[in-house]
Amino acid sequence: MTIKELVEAVKTHARQNYNTGGWDYVVEAYDDADIAEEIGDAKTVAEAIKNVGEICGIRNEQREDAQAEAW
Repeated sequence: MTIKELVEAVKTHARQNYNTGGWDYVVEAYDDADIAEEIGDAKTVAEAIKNVGEICGIRNEQREDAQAEAW
């Protein structure tokens, strides 16, 4: 697969999982170059989603920690 195809697959996954695990960050804040960078050396859609999902998880965890401290 090309990087463009992987980026599109990740964007689709992010939209479908907007309310789950930080994928909203990809939808709201990432452009194609950001997604391509996070995809890294992935060769399949599953690998690309896994790679980007790791950073989404970290960002989501940080958000949850910040929200927990706010109350």
